Amino acid sequence: MANKGTIGILTGGGDVPGLNPAIRAITIRALREGYRVLGIRRGWAGLVELVADPQADNSSCVQELTRDVVNRAGRTGGTFLHTSRTRPSHLPKNNLPAHLRDKYTEKINDVTPEVLKNIEFLGLDFLIPIGGDDTLSYAQRLHEEGVKVVAIPKTMDNDVPGTDYCIGFSTCVTRTIELTHRLRTSAGSHERYLVIEVFGRYAGFTALLPTMAGAADRCIIPEHNFDIEQLARLLTEDRNKHPSKYAVVLVSEGARMRHQQDMSFEGEEVDQYGHRKLGGIGDQVSTMLKELSPGLNDGRSINVLNQRLGYLVRSGEPDALDSIVPMAFGNIALDLVLEGTSGRLVSIHNGHYDTVPITTVTGQKKVVDVEKYYNIERLRPKYESFQRRPLFIMTSDL
Repeated sequence: MANKGTIGILTGGGDVPGLNPAIRAITIRALREGYRVLGIRRGWAGLVELVADPQADNSSCVQELTRDVVNRAGRTGGTFLHTSRTRPSHLPKNNLPAHLRDKYTEKINDVTPEVLKNIEFLGLDFLIPIGGDDTLSYAQRLHEEGVKVVAIPKTMDNDVPGTDYCIGFSTCVTRTIELTHRLRTSAGSHERYLVIEVFGRYAGFTALLPTMAGAADRCIIPEHNFDIEQLARLLTEDRNKHPSKYAVVLVSEGARMRHQQDMSFEGEEVDQYGHRKLGGIGDQVSTMLKELSPGLNDGRSINVLNQRLGYLVRSGEPDALDSIVPMAFGNIALDLVLEGTSGRLVSIHNGHYDTVPITTVTGQKKVVDVEKYYNIERLRPKYESFQRRPLFIMTSDL
């Protein structure tokens, strides 16, 4: 079949289950339609570090995608193209590739001209980035520069604006429920509070949905600054009612107590998108629950089982939904390519596949609507008005 053009695919940000099925879906359909498909390696880093010279070895930056390559990878987790948090518009000097160090000398550099040159060098007619709002915000920049971009949303936090669902979310919820139930055996055996820290920098979907499904008694989300004494009282009530004398709370990594001005971080280092690595709120909650427990338990201390799930929920193979949705997203992306349409984000809204302008990604924040979905008095989801709600309950409300 005659070559209709060349499509580039990249994955950026954190890895999630479902990326490889999306790459496979795009590639299989594109090859059948007569396109050449190139995988850009390590996210935006591949387009920064590539050397626009036919004699250069760019195997670490770009890979020809074939049916055999994507079929082998399509059943696995992670991304075989690899990923990074590179942000070409804000590239630190010490992250510049050797061939650009004389040209760009600022502490922070915008190397978008090099990215555009490399896109032209590769002959990319369309670029399909798969990522969260950070990765896709740069995709919007390229769209504004004239690059034909079709974006696919991916993030465990499920917080990309414009879509009810992002690749990786279902597996995250599934694993959170599974691992929480496993940890119950130890919590019950020792009659403890069980505090589990889960993903969720700005949005509490990954804590709220598992709690709604019965994995926990209470959940703490970033959208509502919580009172630790209120949480301690509620968990103690839960523990006293439980035959095995334990209680469970899921804590979003971005959650804050009422007296805290900022989130809890592991250190001061920031990535190229300005984010410090989150972590520690689960430890703080655990320490304070134990300190408060004697006053709620006749003077006797209640011990705490504290666990951060972290990469356990983002590693391994995708669940059923994160195998199906990426397939559909990939085919919708190809529909847009065949139509010659760009500047769109593939999406789901109210249970239906759709697309929205890529500008939606930077137009607003997608967070839990506390009034609709979260009971601030009980620190748990609201269990009401499910009729005509989408599968995962909470929508993008666009």
